[in-house]
Amino acid sequence: MITGINHITLAVSDLNTSLKFYIDTLGFTGHVKWDNGAYLTIGDLWLCLSCDAPCPKVDYSHIAFSISLADYDKFCARMTSNGIKQWKENKSHGVSFYLLDPDGHKLEIHTGDLQSRLKALETSPYSGLVYL
Repeated sequence: MITGINHITLAVSDLNTSLKFYIDTLGFTGHVKWDNGAYLTIGDLWLCLSCDAPCPKVDYSHIAFSISLADYDKFCARMTSNGIKQWKENKSHGVSFYLLDPDGHKLEIHTGDLQSRLKALETSPYSGLVYL
C-alpha cells in the first residue's frame, strides 16, 4: 500500500543555479551534490535535482509548498525584490504566491491546507463538485 510521497525529482539545466535558488532563495536544506544532481529537503519533503533537459511547462501542473500566514508577506516581498517571476495570480481559496524556478518549473507557496480548502468548498463549491 502506498503511504505517501517518497521524493520529487526535478530536471534542471544548471545544477549550481538551481541549488542557489532552492537553498538561498526558498530555504531548502542541502545534503549532498554530485556531478549530475543533488538531494535537498524542506520539512519532510525530499527533493532531488537531476541534470537533464527540462521540458516546457504549459499546463496547470505544479508543486505547492506550505508557508505560515505570518511568514507569507515577508516571503513574497523577498521573491519580488529578487526578481522571481510569477506565473499566475492567485484566484482560488487561500493565500498563494505562484513562482517559477530557474528552469520554469511551476511552484506555489500556499498558506492553506486540505482541510481549509474543503471547508471553503462548503460555501463556494466548484462546478460539478461531488464528495467522494
